[in-house]
Amino acid sequence: MNKDEKKPAENDAVLYRKHRPQAWADVVGQEHVVKVLEGSVKLGRISHAYLFSGGRGTGKTTLARIFAKAIGCSDTDIYEIDAASNRGIDDIRELRESVHTLPFESSYKVYIVDEVHMLTKEAFNALLKTLEEPPKHVIFMLATTEPDKLPDTVISRCQIFELKKPSRALLREYVGSVAKKEGFSMEAGAGDLVAGLGDNSFRDTLGVMQKIFSYSKDKKITLNEVELVTGAPKAELVRNFIDALALGGEAGKDSAFSALERALAEGIDMKIFAELAIEKARMIMMFKHAPTFARAGNFLKEYSAEDIEMAKRLAGVVQTPAVSMSVSIPVSMPKILLALLEAVPAISRSSIPSLPLELAVLRICGEGK
Repeated sequence: MNKDEKKPAENDAVLYRKHRPQAWADVVGQEHVVKVLEGSVKLGRISHAYLFSGGRGTGKTTLARIFAKAIGCSDTDIYEIDAASNRGIDDIRELRESVHTLPFESSYKVYIVDEVHMLTKEAFNALLKTLEEPPKHVIFMLATTEPDKLPDTVISRCQIFELKKPSRALLREYVGSVAKKEGFSMEAGAGDLVAGLGDNSFRDTLGVMQKIFSYSKDKKITLNEVELVTGAPKAELVRNFIDALALGGEAGKDSAFSALERALAEGIDMKIFAELAIEKARMIMMFKHAPTFARAGNFLKEYSAEDIEMAKRLAGVVQTPAVSMSVSIPVSMPKILLALLEAVPAISRSSIPSLPLELAVLRICGEGK
């Protein structure tokens, strides 16, 4: 049985370990889970089996560790098992034998089984009896990114907690907090882009930050630096793409395809490109159809001055030499957003990553003759 925790990727090892929550108060974005677990510890109502489900990097095993420590379990009595590597019936038989050994120095022995959905059918069957009636000193904490792959018989034996994916706004705050603790400053646009590249994962976000921090010479992170280090599309290129879609027609179509061609030539990930385009299109839609919301609160803090200028121009709320207040853009932002939203999930399935976006351009600007 492997008691060692999984090693994080080399490029995010430092920040990943340094900023991993160690107590309930350190956990962000999972208050609904923390409140219940913390309350159960205070009341002494400890179950024999827990299931933490959620996307990668949302804090499943972190919460399990904090919970184990909160019930007085020492490191020597916490056993972490990677079910992706220890997934067979022999591994579970070994576990079944080990649970009968008393803890070394704690009231409990805690088994944290990560990626539990990777166990074989035979391994699950072997685990069921022990999971249902473990020795009083044993607690199981199962973690999975794919709860739908777990047998109902396993799920029914656990208290279930579903962890939320952190929102982009929450990740943006998290980026700013970590940067400040590390002595870095970040432009608003830079922090927002890092949050977007984090793909709804605290761990992935820290991985992106590790690369950027390693590159920075003056600890002042600009949007250009983030784009350079991560290979994300330049904001100007995304703005040109949105401008072209808003123009529509043959001219807009040609400009949009040119922007995609340039993105491909620069090796930009089409999914990231599409998601950034959606962010900017949403901003324009808000300026056009919900101006009070767009000007209030923290909404404007998410975007650069150049993004806001484009949004106001295309929403027709300011007068420029090219666009007067009374002129509307040829193509509506809701139409653009719908086409781009449908394209995003198709990108990962397409053998030609740019094809879903090319089809979206045709839908938005017209197929022509």
